[in-house]
Amino acid sequence: MKRGHRDLRVWQESIVLVELIYRFTEAFPKSEQFGLISQMKRASVSVPANISEGCARNGTKELLHFLSIASGSLSELDTLVEISIRLGLGNNTESIKLKIDEVSALLLALAKSLRQRATS
Repeated sequence: MKRGHRDLRVWQESIVLVELIYRFTEAFPKSEQFGLISQMKRASVSVPANISEGCARNGTKELLHFLSIASGSLSELDTLVEISIRLGLGNNTESIKLKIDEVSALLLALAKSLRQRATS
């Protein structure tokens, strides 16, 4: 099995984001177990999972499709983090916000590069 996705910085940084989210939600109240905690974990895990699935598919078009899904999940996660902040559920969110921005920029750059390569 090829390692393709594991070599991508965007995948590596999205794994770090998953770790940050799991640690961040540990302090949430039990009442959020099936609410924000579940949604945040699912959205965060979806990012690297879709990157890796896209890499395993055939062709640039499919990879771009899965990168788009990963980007959507990342946007969802950004909103969920904002909601948790406004509800006073989390502390030290700056590292999470920075990581979300970093992964977003990496996703956009990869997608742009793939589109440029496909048209040349």
